[in-house]
Amino acid sequence: MSHSRSLVHVRTPTYRRPDALRRCLGSLVAQSHDNWVCDVYDDDPEGSARAVVAAFRDDRITFNHNRPQRFASRNIDKCFSRDNPREADYFCVVEDDNFIMPRFMEDNIALCRRENVRIVLCNQIVEHDSGTPNARLSETGLLDDKLKAGRYEPDVFRLSLIADIGVSNGGLFWSREAVSDLEINVPCSATLQEYMRTFVIAEPIHVALEPLAVWAENGEATQRDNGLKGGYFVRELALKRSVGILQRRAWKGARSEDRDNFLTHPAFRYSRESRARGLVKSHIRLGAGATLRWKEALRLAVRGGLIRLIGRPEPGLRRFLDAQAK
Repeated sequence: MSHSRSLVHVRTPTYRRPDALRRCLGSLVAQSHDNWVCDVYDDDPEGSARAVVAAFRDDRITFNHNRPQRFASRNIDKCFSRDNPREADYFCVVEDDNFIMPRFMEDNIALCRRENVRIVLCNQIVEHDSGTPNARLSETGLLDDKLKAGRYEPDVFRLSLIADIGVSNGGLFWSREAVSDLEINVPCSATLQEYMRTFVIAEPIHVALEPLAVWAENGEATQRDNGLKGGYFVRELALKRSVGILQRRAWKGARSEDRDNFLTHPAFRYSRESRARGLVKSHIRLGAGATLRWKEALRLAVRGGLIRLIGRPEPGLRRFLDAQAK
């Protein structure tokens, strides 16, 4: 099959952001690769995105009204389903407030074929203050000081959880042949989903540093009600407790040689200090404090201890980890 005939299925979750959605869908129409379809999943009970979709008069874009309402985390997660009703060859998720550059599809298809991988993580530019008059694009990509371009084995890639979040939803591009199940399918916050999505990568992944996608940084609007109970402090503790568990699991699953040289591992661009902070705060290796000033190491260790003592993991984490162990 030629690159031009490969069908890309775009999944777009949306909720009451008509201007952003219009821009998002416009970036699809502008793609150099024109063989794509997009399903828009509207979580607004009033179905306000229907008018935006209809105005494009493009048969490639289909409006879907979520009934019942899924809320942000579930609406996003369903966009990573393995279901393939469109019989597509490749998939990506472009959330309503994000958008992609004209060569996003074309270049990522070419990367999958050239590098013989089924998942690509593409770099993203950040749009600061998105949705405001002060909106502006960053000069660097999200991955520039985190990862190096190239192929990662899954157990090495998971170690990125120690210093950072790993994958970003909008940076992922994957083939129908991917063995990794990117749908988390347990109740959890949208933020924890990305940590989990890093954890479920079960095959080589190619990191591409040319930023062909844009991630909108828009504060609270990014974290719309996800259906979890409890106030902000309780939810933050639950997130951090859950992340710590994932970090320790990722560390345990890595090869001993990758653990031994983690602070200087050539696969990553994270600073030695940020790697050490992750190790200490997660209680993986308190001795990594030799890289840090002792006061900072002590503060991080105590903070990590308090999180482990009083934080409760998010409700779906146990089921998620049990599923990964099968």
